[in-house]
Amino acid sequence: MSRITAVLYKEFLQIRRDRMTLALVFLIPLVQLLLFGYAIQTEVRHVPTVVFDQSLSPESRDLLQSFVASGYFDVVEAAGSYHEVNKTIDSGEAQVGIIFPPDFARCLKRGESGTVQVIVDASDNMVANQAVAVANAIGLLKSQQVLVQKVKLTSPPYDVRVRPWYNPDGITAYYMVPAILGIVVTMTMVILTAVAIVRERERGTLEQLMVTPIKSYELMIGKILPYIVLGYIQITVALLVGVLVFGVPIRGSLLELYLLTLFFITASLGLGLMISNVARTQMQAFQLAFFVMLPSILLSGFMFPRAAMPKLIYYLSDVIPLTYYLVIIRGIVLKGIGFEYLKGQVACLLVFSAVFLLVSVLKFKKRIA
Repeated sequence: MSRITAVLYKEFLQIRRDRMTLALVFLIPLVQLLLFGYAIQTEVRHVPTVVFDQSLSPESRDLLQSFVASGYFDVVEAAGSYHEVNKTIDSGEAQVGIIFPPDFARCLKRGESGTVQVIVDASDNMVANQAVAVANAIGLLKSQQVLVQKVKLTSPPYDVRVRPWYNPDGITAYYMVPAILGIVVTMTMVILTAVAIVRERERGTLEQLMVTPIKSYELMIGKILPYIVLGYIQITVALLVGVLVFGVPIRGSLLELYLLTLFFITASLGLGLMISNVARTQMQAFQLAFFVMLPSILLSGFMFPRAAMPKLIYYLSDVIPLTYYLVIIRGIVLKGIGFEYLKGQVACLLVFSAVFLLVSVLKFKKRIA
């Protein structure tokens, strides 16, 4: 125990002297949460729109007002021809074009369908999907209103009531900020520990540790514990920013969140230590750490829903620790659920922690043998 304490003291002393490490621990959560929290918005609003209204009737203005009132379409230009619509969308000044034909009002008055063409720039898939969905919804809603008026119904024939739970207003920050917290912890824990053993080797202190009676597992524990403390500091800072700046509600137990986060931190640290035992230089350690980070960001469900992924990629994402932690933190923060519903995710993180740490100890033991 005294040998572990000695390694702990040395590691904390080294961290205190390493101002870059301390800056990473405190500044990365703040900068990334503020930057990504404000920048990443899955709900696209105020899409620049060009309008070519050949009808110039109260009916066309009424429908156009419905598009504008939705908050998703901002009319930036009134075109006088199809060519102008194409030119505006091609130049990127607008991403949506709404075109009313000359007979739009006459068709409505005769009881026929008034055709409206909505052109969407689909080079940006997220904007296109949102614009198409909202445009279709507005068309259905206005059609329903007209039908109700014509047949003199006191209420629509179908009353479908949708009740979104946990994030009823669809606020992106509520969904993204907890996930960014997981990304921040993964990034700093993996990178910091990935260079830990390599740094000792390059500075020549690893050889000094080898001649001491310290065991390999004791050295690993001494290396990990300080970073667990730093990980909890990061999480606390990130949660404070999420609550105070973005108003993210924490509906579950903070105690459970901190306890279950321990398994994710140890899994991330174990992965970092495993990388540090494979790499021979700090540059290699950084490269391997970033190689691990990219799949964590793209495949874990942080940016893209896993349900929409191909089966092979979906199963591949099962070997990423962040995949399970995102379920844990979003479940506790947004849904208010606890360990009872998260046993599977915790078990997987425990397996990751045990495997990564065991491989790291064996690899280190083999190297110093």
